[in-house]
Amino acid sequence: MLSIIIPARNEEDNLEDILQYFEEGLRNVDFEVILVNDFSDDKTLEKSQKIFESNKNFKIVDNRVKGLGGAINLGIKESQGKKISIMMADLSDDINDLIKYNKIMDEKNLDAVLGSRFLKGSQVRDYPFKKLILNRIFNFFVGLIFMNKYNDYTNAFKIYKSETLKSMSPFISESFNIFLEIPLKIISRNYTYEIININWFGRTKGKAKFKINELRSKYLFTLIYCFLEKNLLKVRKIK
Repeated sequence: MLSIIIPARNEEDNLEDILQYFEEGLRNVDFEVILVNDFSDDKTLEKSQKIFESNKNFKIVDNRVKGLGGAINLGIKESQGKKISIMMADLSDDINDLIKYNKIMDEKNLDAVLGSRFLKGSQVRDYPFKKLILNRIFNFFVGLIFMNKYNDYTNAFKIYKSETLKSMSPFISESFNIFLEIPLKIISRNYTYEIININWFGRTKGKAKFKINELRSKYLFTLIYCFLEKNLLKVRKIK
């Protein structure tokens, strides 16, 4: 089974679209969607319970540790599938890429498939220009530090073997920086993975939660933490 974790904070306008998105897009896939309500102050929790209550493929959980990191850690804990993918409630990711992820994981004994929106064949639509420039600079910088060719560390949408993800959790990042922490640990700990091109389309409903100015220090913390961990692992191997 494929588990899909969706953190949701103030996403009441997207809930019906989420239901349709997965029900129609994954008709031939054994899946569960774990929607984690992350301290919404709108009607996300109540509305999701009403919309998904009779659907066996959907599970609603209420985050107990405020922050996106807490929501992801809870979603991982609640997942029942052998594979776990993390997607955002804005439906910016391509359902066909999820199907591709799932197929690769079924065919190969990998710990992860890391998608990139910035490879040949990828489509990116309605990405804010300032955010795009900062994204490319930061991801290039991360690649240099970790001496790795991957170029889209910070995007949430990837897929992991459940036992691998659970063996690394709980993750320490509190916010969007958790999406940097997870792939860096996959890479630094020498887990097996494949990189493929994926698509991304800007949200059409609701407001983006990502705030660049508020997250700089958090990303820097995660980067330093993962770099130190990587070098500590090297020292242990030498010993």
